[in-house]
Amino acid sequence: MKLLIFGCGRTGAALAITMARRGHEVTMIEQDPNALTRLGQDHGCKTILGDGLNDDVLEKAGIKDAEAFVTTTRGDNTNLMAAQIAQTRYKVPKVCAKVNDPFRAAEYTKMGVMCITPNLLTAGMMRNWLMEEPYGPIDTFNHHDEGAR
Repeated sequence: MKLLIFGCGRTGAALAITMARRGHEVTMIEQDPNALTRLGQDHGCKTILGDGLNDDVLEKAGIKDAEAFVTTTRGDNTNLMAAQIAQTRYKVPKVCAKVNDPFRAAEYTKMGVMCITPNLLTAGMMRNWLMEEPYGPIDTFNHHDEGAR
């Protein structure tokens, strides 16, 4: 799979390393060159310095041929905008955004963007652990109504 990741924080770096080790072609887009150190040595990823909202940067990263685009920056606005650009302008088949606000995530999910809401995912998994219940698929945890129960 040809995967583009925007944001080399802990989540983006972990995903990039995992996917590259599985043989996928991973390109990391990051504005801060210091953040790329999270990838470590011999990570097997292509790296592009720049803003993942910028068309020139996205095209240099290979978005026109990407099979998947994941955005994992700290900002919900940035992640949702980048996801929309990848989905609507470049027609990337699989688009996923890390979104902290569960209400906004729900709205963008309706528009076809896979949104992962880390706080709901973590809370749901902790709930299941506490209740000694089996862990289900991500959609079991990734909705506000699930996280609020």
